[in-house]
Amino acid sequence: MDRAERDAFSERLSASFLGYFDVLAIRLGDRLGLYRAIAEGGPQTPAELATRANIAERYAREWLEQQSVSGILRVEGAGTSDARFELPAAHAEVLLDADSLAYSMPSVRNLMILPGVFDQLVEAYRTGGGVPWDAYGAAGREGVGEGNRPRYLQVLTQEWIPAIPDVHVRLRDGRPARVADVGCGTGWSSIAFALAYPHALVHGFDLDAPSIDLARANARASGVDDRATFDARDAGEPGDAGAYDLVTFFECLHDMAHPVHALSAARTMLADGGAVLVADEKTNDAFTGQPDDDERYHYGWSLFACLPAAMTEPDSAGTGTVMRPSTLERYANQAGLGRFQVLPIDDDAFRLYLLRP
Repeated sequence: MDRAERDAFSERLSASFLGYFDVLAIRLGDRLGLYRAIAEGGPQTPAELATRANIAERYAREWLEQQSVSGILRVEGAGTSDARFELPAAHAEVLLDADSLAYSMPSVRNLMILPGVFDQLVEAYRTGGGVPWDAYGAAGREGVGEGNRPRYLQVLTQEWIPAIPDVHVRLRDGRPARVADVGCGTGWSSIAFALAYPHALVHGFDLDAPSIDLARANARASGVDDRATFDARDAGEPGDAGAYDLVTFFECLHDMAHPVHALSAARTMLADGGAVLVADEKTNDAFTGQPDDDERYHYGWSLFACLPAAMTEPDSAGTGTVMRPSTLERYANQAGLGRFQVLPIDDDAFRLYLLRP
């Protein structure tokens, strides 16, 4: 036995334990409104936070001290009766600013959902079945929407679409244009199109009816519900043949049980000269088996959410979160979308693909 390898692995697990406690403590602070209270009230003693957040002082002190030794909060006067705890502005943006591309609280919330479906996951692994998306609850769909919202509103139409010149020109040339946003979730990608392109009509589809309800509410709040409309509909359901200039799949194709069927339906929806745009996880080109933090993250979501959700239907493709470019190219060819292009768009989270018949 290699003792150094043993010790290194033990240390790595110890770091994972610390991360697990961080996730739990951050979610606790989120649920109790503690970060917001500190951000709005400035440096505070445990007694002041307890009063502001309406929690017990003894718990306030324990949480504040844990957050400081975790490097999330800063403390002045540590060990004294009037120690004051502060949330650095940079950390506040990550934890509280829902418009920031660095906003990470939705991921914390989603991670906290997973223990609630753990027994169902165990059973799915034993039987080969799946865990339906509904089992992850309202927090799951809301967390995904909140997590992607900043990127869709700040990057999608500002960077991604302008990098596809013919699509960008078509959407802004003054003629009515139609966009189908397949797997639209809570609607933020559809809303981004409607905000950026005044002549575009955007139709969002998602099989999850509660997500569609949220999408409609978000469109109303954004003032674009006259041009961004939503329906609960299966991605593989044909309809509106030849009607759309652009059909999109944003971080959803790998979740679908039958991605080829969905892409085939998208092909029939395209108008002459139309295109299908897919944004999905920025995976490595191939499995290497070497340690890789990005791959670890993708496989984590695949193990506990994306793959089980897709496995609920018969004859599922079982793609999982780690959809390699070669896998998507194979799906596109099978769907009759043979002109396959990996777009030269540099994004730290997604790889973008343009598919045409």
